[in-house]
Amino acid sequence: MSVIVTDEGFGPDTWTTPISAFDYLRDGHGVDLPASADPNELLGRLPEIEMIRVDFPSFSDGRGFTIARQLRLMGYKGRLRARGHVIADQYAMARRAGFDEVEISEELAARQPEDQWLFRADWQKHDYQARLRG
Repeated sequence: MSVIVTDEGFGPDTWTTPISAFDYLRDGHGVDLPASADPNELLGRLPEIEMIRVDFPSFSDGRGFTIARQLRLMGYKGRLRARGHVIADQYAMARRAGFDEVEISEELAARQPEDQWLFRADWQKHDYQARLRG
């Protein structure tokens, strides 16, 4: 079972449509995007994809943040979810990169309770780049 993290805290997974593997993308389904994928391969299909779930194989693997940013710059407007080894300290970065939510295991939710994620939920206020720009 997974826990979904949003700016409001922990919640259940409300996604009910199937999620297809990247290699087997189907219209109307979500898609699982591995960290090694090239988001440009989805360019012509972005409007028909309602949700993209980007895998984070380890908390030290930042490729998912780059993928999220690229997808948003390419015009993707659907639901964007980070899944896997994302820790509470990375939540603000995930939101700034373009993710709407993070999917974590129940084990990680037990080690890093909701209050640790909520502490970082005000991600727009703590953007050091914006402070530097004035």
